[in-house]
Amino acid sequence: MALMTPATRQICLINAAHLFTHYGLLILATAVLAMVQQDGEIFGTAYGPVLALGTAMFVIYGLGALPMGWFAAKIGRKAMMTLFFFGAGVGMASAGFATGPLGLAIGLVVMGGFLAIYHPIGTAIIAEAGGDRVGRAMGINGVFGNLGVALAPVVTAFLAVQFGWRYAFIVPGLFCIAVGLIYLREPAFDAKKAGVQTRPFPKIPPHVVRQAVVSLLSIGAVSGLVFNAFTLLLPKLMEERLAGNPDLLPVVGMLAFLATICGGVTQFTVGQMIDRKTLKSVFMPLTLVLVPGLLALSFLDGWIVLPVSALVASAIFGQVTVNETMTARYIAPEMRAKIYSIRFTVGFMGAALASPIVGLLHEATGNLALVMVVLAAFAMVMLVCAIWFPNRPEELKPELWSAPAAAAPAAAE
Repeated sequence: MALMTPATRQICLINAAHLFTHYGLLILATAVLAMVQQDGEIFGTAYGPVLALGTAMFVIYGLGALPMGWFAAKIGRKAMMTLFFFGAGVGMASAGFATGPLGLAIGLVVMGGFLAIYHPIGTAIIAEAGGDRVGRAMGINGVFGNLGVALAPVVTAFLAVQFGWRYAFIVPGLFCIAVGLIYLREPAFDAKKAGVQTRPFPKIPPHVVRQAVVSLLSIGAVSGLVFNAFTLLLPKLMEERLAGNPDLLPVVGMLAFLATICGGVTQFTVGQMIDRKTLKSVFMPLTLVLVPGLLALSFLDGWIVLPVSALVASAIFGQVTVNETMTARYIAPEMRAKIYSIRFTVGFMGAALASPIVGLLHEATGNLALVMVVLAAFAMVMLVCAIWFPNRPEELKPELWSAPAAAAPAAAE
């Protein structure tokens, strides 16, 4: 990494942190399929109760995001991200050494607590390091998060089948710690010293900021649940609809990988579009796809499930990039870490409901049909929020915010 600029090195390492965040959160979703076969006498043989052991992890992951902006202001973003790599790595590995449900839940909670550091701090660093091309930086960062989501089922399935489910937690934990050692050598990032080109942040009318923030927090509350639930249930969906034989666990992981990797391609494309279009014009088509897509997955069976799942994954992951850019467009840099903390806490509290919703509804009905209908209902809320979000040309030309017309509500809203 010696030939890279400080900004490029920082972006690469923060992108790696995004990958570990989403990878770590989804290890259990596929490992559970092996755990009920390999250690049924310890964890039981039912899918739902074992998956529900991840509930506390998602709760602490959500609640933990709230104070991270304030902690960063006290001890610095470099120290916080260093804690992220080492703490999350230790948490992953300790889950692999669990001797029972309680030990597994504790290991997952430790991992979730340190993973909570990433989004408030890492996203703020990406927004700063991206300079005037923040959409592109967010898009690439989103691809790495999506890559973590896509790799989790396929790598977890491989490790669980070849070496046992415990290695599915231990191996990525060691990799996370190794990247932390590399990050430890990096100096604290300063955009000005790194020569990042960026325009002064404009003075945006307060009523527009309020509208954007309310929309952002409302979207975050439901999108977190939809995102987390879909990524959690995807391996099980592939098993039920495409690979019912439990011996086909590697196939399940690969099918889930193929579906979610489409989301990574979408995130990169969306990131490029955001730098040229208003956020609402990109967001609306994505939300319009979600409701019919989720409803279709409630009853489809066979190979048609794979392309429809890929379409839904693309919409879900694409809107994540839009959501994270909203804060960079409407919130001044000095407030971003704190706003990201609030926004991700709201989103992750919704995400914490995903594990029990998927587990309990599957336990009650024996399949994922009702889960998909419930997710479609939440996607409708996202659509309403997208309709209400500001659609301002000043997003692309910040100098227009100082024009007299920008001070009054615009017709474009």
